[in-house]
Amino acid sequence: MSYPLDLNQLAQHIKQWGQSLGFQQVGICDTDLSAEEPRLQEWLDKQYHGEMAWMARHGMMRARPHELLPGTLRVISVRMNYLPAKAAFASTLKNPRLGYISRYALGRDYHKLLRNRLKKLGEMIQEHCTDTNFRPFVDSAPLLERPLAAKAGLGWVGKHSLLLNRDAGSWFFLGELLIDLPLPVDSPQGEQCGRCVACMTTCPTGAIVEPYVVDARRCISYLTIELDGAIPEEFRPLMGNRIYGCDDCQMICPWNRFSQLTDEEDFSPRRQLHTPELLTLFAWDEATFLKVTEGSAIRRIGYARWLRNISVALGNAPYEEQIFVALRARLGISAMLDEHIIWAMEQQKIKRAAQGIEVLNSQQNRLVRAVEKGLPRDA
Repeated sequence: MSYPLDLNQLAQHIKQWGQSLGFQQVGICDTDLSAEEPRLQEWLDKQYHGEMAWMARHGMMRARPHELLPGTLRVISVRMNYLPAKAAFASTLKNPRLGYISRYALGRDYHKLLRNRLKKLGEMIQEHCTDTNFRPFVDSAPLLERPLAAKAGLGWVGKHSLLLNRDAGSWFFLGELLIDLPLPVDSPQGEQCGRCVACMTTCPTGAIVEPYVVDARRCISYLTIELDGAIPEEFRPLMGNRIYGCDDCQMICPWNRFSQLTDEEDFSPRRQLHTPELLTLFAWDEATFLKVTEGSAIRRIGYARWLRNISVALGNAPYEEQIFVALRARLGISAMLDEHIIWAMEQQKIKRAAQGIEVLNSQQNRLVRAVEKGLPRDA
């Protein structure tokens, strides 16, 4: 194959084109991930992938990009910021009557947007190298995208297993363009987590079982998004009001002091999903759910799992009679959902009883104080 441009010059053009398409950073690496294969196999052997059977089904292909597209010589890795302004992390998480949705899912599904931009980048390269073959990926194939991004110089894999960048934190999406050009590769960054274990200690369910290793079966993102059936009872109280995903390990990370806001309008939060009331969400019928989540990543979990997640959050909310009534009204849709609704109703009953005891204790304390002061008993 002949190249009309010097490959070093072409690599620079590719990075400039990528930025013009809205990517904040573009890096290039080779396809050798052989060092990751033992770690991947150990993770699978320990069943940390849970019910995500496709993780095991594709085996070591995840570490071999050249098997996905024969002839691949390089991986062009990109990142795109997604953190919206006024993310309202604390105000949502601290209010148990609201539902918390992972910030990446508040706007339009990123998969198509990034894939289309990557496709355009490939086409721009093809204009200069007509014989070039390429293929874009955005969570659409068995690829170890974080090790690839780290190898391409976009950052390093943190102890929470997400990619970190010293200038941008971790609030960004990743995508890859496999290509058959022998482009010059970028140098990886050194790991810069140091002794920090903030992400490990703050995880509500203890899913980060050791540095750089996540047991998906304990992760709230897995439990609310990937898990088809019942959420294990031991994790339900720990989920709080998180109804789709979890951002705790990112929020606590010191490197996210340097995170950058997105300027992509498609990633702006949808009004109905930004700081939403749990009872409002729980009242949606399936048609409303499908309408509001059209073009959203949330839609993929389906209506039943959506109600399942909200049921757990309602069970974790302070007692309200209208919560109990709303839960009871949803019984009968499916056995899986009923299990979570009944659990949530039991939690509400426990809280109602506790409130009654508190009221009784308060009345008794008032009576004791009145007697001690020699006041009338109804004082």
